[in-house]
Amino acid sequence: MWSWKQMAALVPHAAGDDVDWTACLQAFPQLELARATPQDPVFHAEGDVWTHTQMVVRELLEDGDYARLAPAERETVFLAALLHDVAKCSTTQVDGHGRISQPGHSRKGALDARLMLWEAGAPVAQREAICRLIAVHQMPFFAFADSRRGLSPEFIVRELSWQVDLHLLVLLARADIRGRICPDVGNVLVNIELLRELALEEGCLRTPRRFASAETAVRYFRGAELHPDYALHEEPGSQVVVMCGLPASGKNTWVAQHHPGLPVVSFDDARAELGLRHGQNEGAAAHLAVDKARALLRAGAPFVWNATHLSRQMRGKSVDLCLAYGACVQLVHLEAAKPVLLERNRNRDTTLSNAALLSMLHRWEVPLPTEAHGLQLLASERP
Repeated sequence: MWSWKQMAALVPHAAGDDVDWTACLQAFPQLELARATPQDPVFHAEGDVWTHTQMVVRELLEDGDYARLAPAERETVFLAALLHDVAKCSTTQVDGHGRISQPGHSRKGALDARLMLWEAGAPVAQREAICRLIAVHQMPFFAFADSRRGLSPEFIVRELSWQVDLHLLVLLARADIRGRICPDVGNVLVNIELLRELALEEGCLRTPRRFASAETAVRYFRGAELHPDYALHEEPGSQVVVMCGLPASGKNTWVAQHHPGLPVVSFDDARAELGLRHGQNEGAAAHLAVDKARALLRAGAPFVWNATHLSRQMRGKSVDLCLAYGACVQLVHLEAAKPVLLERNRNRDTTLSNAALLSMLHRWEVPLPTEAHGLQLLASERP
C-alpha cells in the first residue's frame, strides 16, 4: 500500500522531468487494467486506455502553464490526469455494432480515485480537488456545444467554478484532447478556450464565481431564474447543520463538542426508538426522523440532522426538505482514516459489521459546495 507522500513524489515538476510509469502502475494497481481496456477507434485511434493516459500526462507536462503552477497544484492536476480514465475498465460497453463506450466513467472514476487516495492518507481538500477534476474532466469539451443538460455556458462555468479550479480543469481538458488521435481536436480546443475566456469574464477562473448571498447561490444552482449579482429575499427559518460521513467517522462526538445544546435528528436514534437493527425496516426509521425534522422546521428551530448522507441523492432529500421551509443549511462532512474507522466500529455498540460498513464505500460521494449554504470537509482525530 502506497502512502500519500509516496504518491505525491511521483509528480514531475517540469516538462523535462521523467515520469516513472512503472511506479505509477504500482501506486495505482487499477491502472494495470487500462492496458487491456479498448476504446472507440473513432475518438481514440491511439488504442487502449493506458496508451491514452500516458499521452495525456505527457501533453500536460508540455503545457507551459503546468510549470507555473504551485507544487500542490501540480500534484492535483497531474494525479487527476493520471487517474482521469481509471474507471473505463469497469464501465466499458460494446454495442451490437461493435462500438465501444464507457458511460459514467468520469463519475465512477472520481469514486475510485477517492477510495485509493483515502486509503493512502491524502489530505481531504486536495484529494477532493483531484476527484472533482476527474468527475468533470470532459465538461469543457461540450460547454459551448449543445449542453447535455440544457444549460447555458454561463451556468456551466459558474457551477464548475464552485467545484474545481477552472484553470486546472482547462489544463486537464487540453491535455485530454491533445493526448489522443481523433477528429475535431481543433474545434474542441476552441471550446476549451471559450470556457476559459468566459471564466475570465465572470471573474472565476481561479476562484468560485461571486454571488450576492449564499441563499442566492443555493437557489441558483437548483435552477432558480435569477442573476448571481442580485440578492434573493431570504425568509427567516431554521439554521440546520446536516452531518455527512461514514458510520464511526466521529459525527456524534463532533456534534456533542460543537453543538451540545441543539436538538438532533438521527436515523440511528429513530431506529433505536423503534427497536430496529441496522438495515431493518429503514423506511419506518426514516419516516420517524423526517417527522421530527418537519416539526423543528415548522417552528423555525435550529437543529442538527445527523446521518450518513453518503450519496448526493440521499443528502438531497434532507437538504431539499430543509430548503422547502426556508432553512439555512450547513453541510459538515466528517471522515476518518480506514484503520481508525474500522477500529471504532469494532469497539462501539452497533449491529453494523465492518464488512457491511465497507460495502457502503461504493456510495461515498463527498458533498460539493453547490449543495447547500455552506460546507466543511473535516477529518476527525484518532481516538
